[in-house]
Amino acid sequence: MSTARRVLVIGGGAAGNAVTVLLRRAGLTVDLIEAKDDWNATAGSGITLQGNALRVLRELGVWEQVGASGFGFGSVGITAPDGTVLHVAEDLRTGGDDLPATVGMQRPHLQRILIDAVRASGASVRLGTRVERLEQDDTGASVRFTDGTEGRYDLVVAADGMGSATRAAIGITAKPEPTGMAIWRVAVPRPDGVTRTDLAYGGPAYIAGYCPTSDTTIYAYVVEANRDRASIPAESYADEMRGLTEAYGGFWPEITEHITDPAKVNYSWFDRMLVEGSWHRGRVVLVGDAAHCCPPTLAQGAALSLEDAWVLAQLLTGAEVWDDALLQSYYERRIARVRPVVEASVQIGQWQLDGVRDADVPGLMGRTMTMLRELP
Repeated sequence: MSTARRVLVIGGGAAGNAVTVLLRRAGLTVDLIEAKDDWNATAGSGITLQGNALRVLRELGVWEQVGASGFGFGSVGITAPDGTVLHVAEDLRTGGDDLPATVGMQRPHLQRILIDAVRASGASVRLGTRVERLEQDDTGASVRFTDGTEGRYDLVVAADGMGSATRAAIGITAKPEPTGMAIWRVAVPRPDGVTRTDLAYGGPAYIAGYCPTSDTTIYAYVVEANRDRASIPAESYADEMRGLTEAYGGFWPEITEHITDPAKVNYSWFDRMLVEGSWHRGRVVLVGDAAHCCPPTLAQGAALSLEDAWVLAQLLTGAEVWDDALLQSYYERRIARVRPVVEASVQIGQWQLDGVRDADVPGLMGRTMTMLRELP
């Protein structure tokens, strides 16, 4: 394969950063553009990374930094709303027995680790930059950027998230759709004794949970029916979340004490999307949330995005010819894995919305996570 090929990566999230590092390692020239001036280096509260995500992060060469920054654990607890532990299940090690089942970490820390890896790779990075015009032909794509510069590329990788402007520009009409649920998230100090994720089903929220993200921090979340964002003033976010968490026992009273700053509370809807048929048009290919998104009920959003990047990079760096057949093989390899995760994530949420008391949530989770033990 010729290493003279040039790739444009649009978007500097997990998928975009990962594919940039992997392509640069193979000697390809990569330009990465990111719309945010700060590269999203401070956004978000926490993230749950299961083994299949950790496996890709190890391939990127950042596992040691992730392991040191985060909090590893191997089980999940199910509690009653009053905090009584009803069941503790061992998590599957979906990344293999030599990696933790799960690592929780602060999302900004993960982003900064990936940013450092991209910088070290030698990729060209431009922040605060978007695509203004993209035109394709049989051999590549010509791109004009919002900073007035232009470039010619053999392939464009669209990693610009759920609201991907690139997806729409190449004629793919799929859009994220709300599932009917929304989540409140906040990062707070870790109470002594919190060493795993615990989930409470029921109470004033559908789900109340927390995940340790370091020796000193956790992120806590509650899931309710979605509401019109415009009806919730930003300055009331802490009050809104606290109004839900105050009803929970166990570690929740200590957690609730720290939900005071509305600027640190995030509110977002659950969405779902799965692009069907193919994830490319010509020389533009989608990865990560630009191709699929699902509720975080299985904590697989970032993992699937990282897997996309890994698989696409493997195919690109191992092929002499980049053509429709190659990019279609990427889709076919990924759709068989992504579809059941998206469907299971949505189904688990739907059972909660519908109040189905005999739903086989543990069984569906177990079957889906078992599948993820296989290499993507």
